[in-house]
Amino acid sequence: MKPKHRRLTFLALGLGLLAIAAVLVLSALDDSLVFFMSPTEALASPPQADRAIRIGGLVEAGSVKRATGDTSVRFRVTDLATAIPVTYEGVLPDLFREGQGVVVEGWLGADGGFTAREVLAKHDENYMPPEVAEAIRQSGYWQGEESEGAQ
Repeated sequence: MKPKHRRLTFLALGLGLLAIAAVLVLSALDDSLVFFMSPTEALASPPQADRAIRIGGLVEAGSVKRATGDTSVRFRVTDLATAIPVTYEGVLPDLFREGQGVVVEGWLGADGGFTAREVLAKHDENYMPPEVAEAIRQSGYWQGEESEGAQ
């Protein structure tokens, strides 16, 4: 085999191995990706039962129920069109309260209830995930400036 053909063979082999490695990395990442949805989107097209998702919205006023004696809490997350009941076991963030923007990460059950493994409260008065801001604008409840939520 000529040196030129040998180099081309090694190059083709190297590119093939690189492509296989890229496919393996992307398939591994696909299993751990968490998508963001509003409550309306999550109920309209539910994800696979074993797939973790994020749902963002506002904590519905009057919906927070804490269990006595443990760290279990139940509340509802709404985009002002649809609300999803959420169950969480753990310590909530300091900024968590009714009417506050929140993103919960976990699994949507067949019954429409959401089991959260993590609760994130918004940390800034001007920030809201763009998808949630758009859902609230469409519901007619939006009270912020037009530039808010577009960060």
